[in-house]
Amino acid sequence: MTAPLTIALIDDEPAIRRLLRTALEGEHHRTVEAGNGADGLICVAQRQPDVVLLDLGLPDMDGLEVLDRLREWTDVPVIIITVRDEPEEKIAALDSGADDFITKPFHTGELLARIRSVCKRLHPAEQGALLEAGPLRIDFLGRVVSAGGHPVELTPTEYRILQTLARHHGKIVTKSTLLQQVWGGAGTTTDEHLRVHLAAIRKKLRVRGCDDLIQTETGVGYRLAARKS
Repeated sequence: MTAPLTIALIDDEPAIRRLLRTALEGEHHRTVEAGNGADGLICVAQRQPDVVLLDLGLPDMDGLEVLDRLREWTDVPVIIITVRDEPEEKIAALDSGADDFITKPFHTGELLARIRSVCKRLHPAEQGALLEAGPLRIDFLGRVVSAGGHPVELTPTEYRILQTLARHHGKIVTKSTLLQQVWGGAGTTTDEHLRVHLAAIRKKLRVRGCDDLIQTETGVGYRLAARKS
């Protein structure tokens, strides 16, 4: 990141806010804080941060309610910070518009990496019709996928899966979202169909030197890693 960001911290634990503030200000970012959901909504509206770090366990309202209310009027990137580790909670947050999540306790280096990832999507127009992630290159206009300068031959379904992941580059895409966007939510399509197609995509990418670009978030979904060339 080349410019400092303003990052809103919405968490009721002063110790967590202090930890986050120290880590973020050490990277030259500015922080604004709120200890509950109501104050957090006001903080985001008044200070217009670049990124929001949102705890789910707030004293006055659930973090998912805060997220829903934010998404009524802003698309600011939101990273969920939570002690809840159930896949259903994470899926609900992502389906409600969260950009990512991280489970407490966490390493500040991982959090900073997640922030860098969501910030790459602050200006999505810059992606345009071409995406590059490491050796992988996707030309959306020509519907051409290559890796290391060599073509990667995908079936139409495999291409739609990779295209969906690429359009959300660096962000977790839930299994339900993939099923909806690739197959239209057809009732006959299952998680097992998705796993089979992903295994085929990974195999084709692996032979071109793209070993770990498609990452699995167990029980939740998948992401195309935000790896630089």
